[in-house]
Parts: sequence; C-alpha cells; structure tokens
Amino acid sequence: MKRILHISDSCRWASAFMLMAVATIHSPLSLAINPIDRVDTRVGTAFAETRTAGLFGKGSEDHGQTVPAVGVPHGMNLWTPQTRDTEQKCIAPYYFADSLLQGFRNSHWLNGGCTQDYGSMTLHAISGPLRTSPRSRATRIDRQSETARPDYYSVSLPDEGMTAEMTGLSRAGIFRFSYDHDGIGHIIVNPNSDEGEGMIEYDPRRHEIRGYNPVHRIYQGWGEPAGFSGWFIIKLPKNLKITDYGTFKGDTLHPHRTAISGEPGIGAYVSFKTKPSMQVTLTAGSSFTSMEGARRNLEKEIPVADFEKVRRQSTDAWNRQLGMIQVEGGKDEDMAKFYGSLYRCSLLPRVISDADGSYPRFAKGDKILSTGGKTDKYGDFSMWDTYRALHPLLTLLTPERSGEMMQSLVTDAEEGGWMPIFPCWNSYTAAMIGDHCAAAIADAAVKGVNNFDKEKAYRYLRKNAFETPADFNEYKDGMGRRALESYMRYGYIPLEDGVEEAFHKQEQTSRTLEYAFDDFALAQLADIVGATEDAEMLRKRAGNYRNVIDPALGYANGRHADGTFAEGTDPFDFNRAITEGAPCHYTWYVPHDPEGLIGMLGGRERFVEKLDSMFTQKRYWHGNEPCHQVAYMFDMAGRNDLTQKWVRHILDTEYLDTPGGLSGNDDAGQMSAWFVFSAMGFYPVCPATDRYYLGAPLFDRVTITPEGGKPFTITAPGASEGKKVFKRILLNGEPLEDFSITHSDLNSAGTLKFN
Repeated sequence: MKRILHISDSCRWASAFMLMAVATIHSPLSLAINPIDRVDTRVGTAFAETRTAGLFGKGSEDHGQTVPAVGVPHGMNLWTPQTRDTEQKCIAPYYFADSLLQGFRNSHWLNGGCTQDYGSMTLHAISGPLRTSPRSRATRIDRQSETARPDYYSVSLPDEGMTAEMTGLSRAGIFRFSYDHDGIGHIIVNPNSDEGEGMIEYDPRRHEIRGYNPVHRIYQGWGEPAGFSGWFIIKLPKNLKITDYGTFKGDTLHPHRTAISGEPGIGAYVSFKTKPSMQVTLTAGSSFTSMEGARRNLEKEIPVADFEKVRRQSTDAWNRQLGMIQVEGGKDEDMAKFYGSLYRCSLLPRVISDADGSYPRFAKGDKILSTGGKTDKYGDFSMWDTYRALHPLLTLLTPERSGEMMQSLVTDAEEGGWMPIFPCWNSYTAAMIGDHCAAAIADAAVKGVNNFDKEKAYRYLRKNAFETPADFNEYKDGMGRRALESYMRYGYIPLEDGVEEAFHKQEQTSRTLEYAFDDFALAQLADIVGATEDAEMLRKRAGNYRNVIDPALGYANGRHADGTFAEGTDPFDFNRAITEGAPCHYTWYVPHDPEGLIGMLGGRERFVEKLDSMFTQKRYWHGNEPCHQVAYMFDMAGRNDLTQKWVRHILDTEYLDTPGGLSGNDDAGQMSAWFVFSAMGFYPVCPATDRYYLGAPLFDRVTITPEGGKPFTITAPGASEGKKVFKRILLNGEPLEDFSITHSDLNSAGTLKFN
C-alpha cells in the first residue's frame, strides 16, 4: 500500500508547521492489509493538537515525545532519523516540525518520555563538501517523500542528491543510500556524548568504524557514570573504494587520523566517489557490554548486508505482534490510530542483553553477567506510567515476555540489593513517586504468569514496603521508598516532610495515594506466596488513602503532621502536594476501593455528579496518567452509560492519526495502551486484580489471540456507524451482572457482545 501524503482538511497543521505537508493514511483498508501497513510512526512527534492540549501541560508535556523508530518489538535499539543533536533531558532525537536531517541514530530514548537518550551513536551520508558537525551536515528533508513505518524508513535528501533508507532488528540495523549523480560522498559517524567522553576509530583494514559512548545517570546520581557504555560498530561495503578518511572534532578535520577520544563533538568519516544509481549499504551493530559484543550481535542478526531480507524479518516480527489483535468494521482513521497505538505499546521495556545473554550488572555496570542466552534481560521501565495499562496489555498478549520482564526486575533487585522504583539507564533513579513495580509484578502473578520468581520478587518488594536503607547514601542514591518513615508513622506523608532526597520533591498527597494502592497490590502478591500476616497488614495500609481525602474540601488535599488539612487549597489548580496536576485529578486515585471512596465523597449520586464535572467543566486531563482511570470510575457507581459516553469522547478527541495526534507524552506506551484497551471496549482500572471494566468498543468486531492462546471475540454492531452507548452486554451469551470481565474470560475462546 502506498502512503498518500497531503494536507488533511480535518486537521490544523498548516499554521503549526508553516504549510508543511502532512502524512496521514486514508487509503481504503481491507482485511487483506497487514496491520503494519496502517501505521505511521510519526504520530506523537509534533506539538499536540488534540482537544485538551495546553489545558494543563506545558512545553515538552504537550508533545508526544515519540520517535519514528524501526526495528522489532522491544528491541535494544530504536533505529530512528535524527533532527536534534544531543542526549540531554527532554529533547527527543526527532521532531516533525524540524526541516533538517542530521543522520540516523541507534537511540535508547525512553520513547514518548521527557528523559534523555543514552549510549547512542549517529551516522549520516552526505554529498559534496565534507561537513562533519551535526549542525553543519544537517540537510533538507523532502517531506513529500518521507515514509515512516515500524519496519522501514526512507526519505529523499534533495541537497545531497540521494535517497536514504533504513530498517533494522533489535541489536543491528541496516542503511541504504542511493545516489543520483557523479560526485563525492561521505559517511560520517559520531558517538553522542554530551560529556565529551567516548571513543571512535576507523579501521581501514576491516572496513569498519567503531566506538563507544559512556552512559551517565539522571535523577538520583545525576551526571554520575552508570558504569557501562553503548558500544557500536558500522560495517562499510568491502567494495566501496575509500578516497579519504579521518576523524574530526566539531567541524575541525583530522585527515588520515584513525582514532579520536575524550573530547566533545568527535567523530570519524570516510569519503568516496559517487555515480548515478550507486547504492551504498551499511550495517551497524550495538551492545551494552563490549565492542566484541556489538560485533557478535551484528554477525548474529545481520550476517550479510541484505537490506530486503532484514526488512522482511522486521515486517514479519511486527505483523506477528500487531496481528494478535484484529479489528474489523471501523473507520480507516480509527484503524490507523489503533495499530499505531499498538506499535507504540511494543517498544518498551527494551532488551538490554546481547544475543548471547550478556548484559551489564544493574546499578553498577562494572561486571558483565549473563542470562545464559535462553531469555532476554529487559531494562528501561517507566513504571510510574506503564503499570497502569501497558504492562497489563503485555501480560494479556505476550505472557511469556511479560514474565521475562518481571524476572528482569527481580534480577535487578538481586544485583542492586533493593527492588528499583523506576529503573532506567540500568540504574536506580527514584525518578517518580510510588513503588509500582509492586503493581506490575502482582498483576502478572494474579493473571497466571509463572515464568518468574514470585517468592523472591515478594521478598524484595516487602523490603521496599517496610524498610528504609540503613545507609543514607543508598537512600539518597535511589534505593527504597521515598518518605516511607513518615508514611508508616502518620498513615500519610505530612506536608512538613519535604521529601528532599528525590527528583520530585513534596507531592505528599499523591505519594500517600500511590503508596496505598501499592500496598494493596503487594497484599495480593503476599496472598499468592502465602505471607498471610503481611497481606493483612498491607490491606490495612491500603486504606491510608482515606487520610488525604479532605471531607470539607471534597477532594484530596495536603495534610499537616498535626492532622489538620491545608487551608486555601484550590482543587482545580496545580498544587505542590500533588504530582503533575491538581487535587481534582488525584482524588479518583483509589482503584482498589471505589466503594470506600464513594462513601467518602457523599454517596453514589454525589460521586457521579462530581465525577461528571471532570468532563463537563473541562477538568479532565488525558495528557497525563493520573486521570487515565477516571472515565471508568462511573462503572463503580453503576453508571456504565457515562463510562461509555466519556470513554468514546476521549477516543474521538484525544487521539489523531497525525504528528500532533497525542495529547501529551506517550510515556513509554501508556498513553497508547489506554487507546488500545479502550478501543477494544475494556480497561484494567485496578492492576493486581484479574478484572477489567467495560467501556464502549470503537469497532464492530475485535478478535484477540494472545501468543499461544485462544481467540476471544468482541462484537459491537453499529460501532463503526457512530453508535457510542450500548445498553446490553452479553458474555458468552449471558447478560453481565456488573460492568466487568475477568482475565480468565479473555483467555477462553469466548465472546463479548455489546448490543
């Protein structure tokens, strides 16, 4: 299927991007079309243009912060075009609004986030005079020619007289540059070290460029070495006749010098003659362990520089992943949004181990360990976001991989001594609040994932829930729950505790609410492993949410150590005791005890009225995760009609098939996971239970076939014709008594029918 590139009448891109052409997919779709053909990977790479964009977020929070990556699901690298040079926080490698291409990166960006890249390199091909720094070599992109798919990226570079193409697998990628003229061409490679560290060298005997880029931490331990590097190797064609080579620093050339290290802006280049119809094909491998690891990964994944073969492998991997869910009877744009969302749900967490199972030890990186090669080791868990829906989706579709991810967390705890809170860059971070590895692990365990050590997981999660590191330096370094002593002493975190040893300071009310839920989740796991006394204690602590719901205010509120609530709180404005939002956003963060919350807010009628005002008064903020369960809370009060109404409103207004089509950071796939679940007609409101609450499907028919599982079919006649509220719901032909289904229901060859 060819992509139709045009400026859509239905979107507002012209002013935002100065009349640049916009890529959307509106070709007629049929069941014969593979899922991958519906996906444009540039969605989320521009400033948000959705309904609530700008109501609460600002700056980078109003970008999807995604990249148009190629590769395979959960691969080590996001092989992506680069328009921004840096690994600094909150700057993604690619933005659709940029008009110049700087090259192609093996990115380890936390896709959809506001963090930083690490351990990456960038390579580029240009023509004419040699320009080496990212700024000087940047060249115009012909947007009309740009194709961005999960398995393939290509673009015409008119000023270079060439077309660039890229595809890849997990640890290795392949690039093809096609020239249309006689002249001089150049391949330029640089390690992306903002710290001026790393090394790069050209080996003329082996026709390769290789190097490394040391990784540094952010948040806790910001700027400190993480103990490991991103290693890379680029293989040049043996028949490519090199006419010149050298290294550089910025735009200062060092001709015929083969290596350079320890300075900012360094790189290496080779030059060669071009002619019309000439193609130069390069392969690249990477590793977090060593140069030899990068070489082995390249030889394992791409032993021969066969571009089309590698693309077929990538295509097949994506069609297997995306094909686990088949949607029928829907608008073309909705199908594109659905499979684009499922693609973004399949990037993180990422594999960090080599093909042979080697990986750097967690939290130190100073020792190379191994899984034995039978399983992969995963890293980069954006856990404050992804425990909500992304991990439940992976547990539903790929339970074996989900178990490997949970075991990776257990392994991290063994190697570092504490279960991490938000493990990224193979390090402790304490980047966000809560302790949500408990939720993700308990959710997998409750849903029958068995290929990880539950007892060991519980042991380390219990340590997080009941102990604080005796060594203050360990606590400062990100180990253990923040402000745990206050939480256990008061049953909430008082405003007097500033939570200084954290990236997010203050935010005491949100922390209390999140710890209460985490305690509930851990109680579920305690039951599974037989720790019954612990389970009872944790269930009591799960009621601590009550301590920060202010009965006079009617919303969550900050509370002092003497028990009094903060005065003068505006429940609809940002608040220092609340994480990234207002009290009205966090009041509903009690997924484990909706009945208790209903009672505290004045009963069902008052609960529904207050909940409905989130939408009618434009207080709902879909661009950030604390609101993601809000529309489904109507189900808890018996008003599934309102859940259906507002879920469909969000589906229709907060997601577009355009570069500005996400209402906020995609946050490692959580924003997209909300769409995938909700478009199917249900959502995991309370992870660590087996229950999903019902909304309204976006398609007439959905078939879910988990890896190794049986198909489950959802039908909603009329959905594609605009029907948004269904009055009768049948599970296997029987009317549902409540507005939920279970995980075991989904794992049977059953049917769910919306009438």
